[in-house]
Amino acid sequence: MRIKHLIITLLLFLPLTAMAQVSIGYYSNMKVLAAMPEYRQAMADVERLRAQYEDEAKRAEEEFNSKYEDFLDNVTTLAPTIRRKRQAELQQIMEQNVKFRDEALKLVKQAEADNISVVQKNIDDALRVVATDHQLAIIINTDSNACPYIAPNAGQDITNLVIEALKR
Repeated sequence: MRIKHLIITLLLFLPLTAMAQVSIGYYSNMKVLAAMPEYRQAMADVERLRAQYEDEAKRAEEEFNSKYEDFLDNVTTLAPTIRRKRQAELQQIMEQNVKFRDEALKLVKQAEADNISVVQKNIDDALRVVATDHQLAIIINTDSNACPYIAPNAGQDITNLVIEALKR
């Protein structure tokens, strides 16, 4: 019975001793992104695209407002069939404008995701280099408060190492 307890105790502590030998690195992905000119360029490209879509949406809205004001100015003088036709046209324009805004939002989000995925791949490659160079078994991203505390002697902050690896 004592041997059984001893074996169970050893099995419980074996993973703890194995973990004591594991090297852990941690970094802030947001700090790394902020240090990357590629990220700033990618976000500037997304902002330019967003501005283009916004300008087009405003232009379409102004066009709609102009037609709507014209309709209101003449509504009392229009024949019922012409009035219904113009109302239908205005409804169609409004629906197209809403659809355009929704589609533009999706396209901007997709462009942002595509741009970030390219930049993130570079970060992932740099993480592999740093992990290999510093013999790290685990790297933790400390953003989003996912890991609110790491004991200083339990791992090393590799944020600057990752930034330097990206410059190579």
